[in-house]
Amino acid sequence: MEILYRSTRSDAAPIKASQAILQGLSEDGGLFVPTSVPKLDRSFAELARMSYQEVAYEVMKLMLTDYTEEELRDCIARAYDSKFDTEEIVPFAEADGAYYMELFHGPTIAFKDMALSILPHLMITAARKNHEEKEIVILTATSGDTGKAALAGFAGVEGTKIIVFYPKNGVSPIQERQMVTQQGDNTCVIGIHGNFDDAQTGVKKIFTDSAMKEEMAKKGYQFSSANSINIGRLVPQIVYYCYAYSRLLKEERIADGDAVNFVVPTGNFGNILAAYYAGLMGVPVHRLICASNSNKVLYDFFQTGEYDRNREFMLTSSPSMDILISSNLERLIYHIAGDDAAKDAALMKDLSEKGVYEITPQMREKLGLFVGGYATEEETAQAIRELYEDTGYVIDPHTAVARHVYETYRKDTKDETVSVIASTASPFKFEGSVMKALGKYEEIPDLDLADRLSAIADVAVPEAVESLRGAQVRHTTVCGKDEMEAQVRRFLGL
Repeated sequence: MEILYRSTRSDAAPIKASQAILQGLSEDGGLFVPTSVPKLDRSFAELARMSYQEVAYEVMKLMLTDYTEEELRDCIARAYDSKFDTEEIVPFAEADGAYYMELFHGPTIAFKDMALSILPHLMITAARKNHEEKEIVILTATSGDTGKAALAGFAGVEGTKIIVFYPKNGVSPIQERQMVTQQGDNTCVIGIHGNFDDAQTGVKKIFTDSAMKEEMAKKGYQFSSANSINIGRLVPQIVYYCYAYSRLLKEERIADGDAVNFVVPTGNFGNILAAYYAGLMGVPVHRLICASNSNKVLYDFFQTGEYDRNREFMLTSSPSMDILISSNLERLIYHIAGDDAAKDAALMKDLSEKGVYEITPQMREKLGLFVGGYATEEETAQAIRELYEDTGYVIDPHTAVARHVYETYRKDTKDETVSVIASTASPFKFEGSVMKALGKYEEIPDLDLADRLSAIADVAVPEAVESLRGAQVRHTTVCGKDEMEAQVRRFLGL
């Protein structure tokens, strides 16, 4: 069955997966969603006998139907290879009554590698399939992790350029160092005076500027995105939820058909939306537990049915979740509205113009799978400290938010369903916050601090951090949020 992709905001004719991946964002500003979600055609008993790469093929072949088997297997083989530091790609750690799905063993030690290792290959293949000869310009906003993962994926890839905007004072020292030392003549990294929402809004504005798009086309360029608004980011993320279920089955932690909980630290909503799609594809899901930090716009939404970004923006120790406009939530809104593009477009217009929208009671009834929770800064630090003291296992602040929310949920509901916590980043990416939580922080250079953390956690410093020692800073530009378009023009020579 061919799966096509349509916009969340209009009834324009649906397009093929490769075309949606190339475009990134629909011309009407909407996000691409599948016209239907196919069911897995392999049993979980069969998937349990497969490697990560094989499970990836079985899931992605159903969603990216215009890619041939040879094309898709080639993309997967190039993505999930020795750049990951474990052969299993996604290992699991059991600690204190939950299973931690470690999504941070890729080249930039964050879960974004799971999708951004394959997106360049999907995109270049898509360009060939569609006889697209323009150079692809990846335009991306990052709250810290997407930027480096996208840069690592696209650096040196022929026929592409990549421009990353990040909030200058809104990422960790290691995150910033990873980005500004990025090699590759086709890469451009720019800090902005503003927060992630400012960066994301600016990128979307440039994307939908028809005059600029026309100007770029004349110069032989076309925009695409590596943000989770791109369906080519989202589909690979569905894989690891299917894989997680198959591993639990293989290890006899569950019986086939048992429902499980997924606990996901969430900012832009893409990671937990992938779990939702995995459920639609056949993974037995009991609850999707959406974990927020102090920027609890999603928690409030699940409590009230009202999404309101009109609030103070908090800078926290989990910066990848410091987000007030959760772009991927729009895909869920579209689905619970009965795939009604007009209704979705009206709500997104309210969000743009008033900063707030409210869903109907009928839509709220379709959110039964989701549970919201949040952790304060103190609770996040406590979760890191207590898990280490009880088990010796060290987690990063984003995973700690999920752990606190899960413990609160389990205590309040007495739900003992087997639960998988998405561990989205290595503690070495946020070693300052982790060491403070453990009560072992020192005012020393960040890479020296990484060595201290290594000794405490009894884990080697990852190559992604080790390689930063002595790395030359190549990207120094910082601009105002209203100067983003000018910086894009400068880099492209427009």
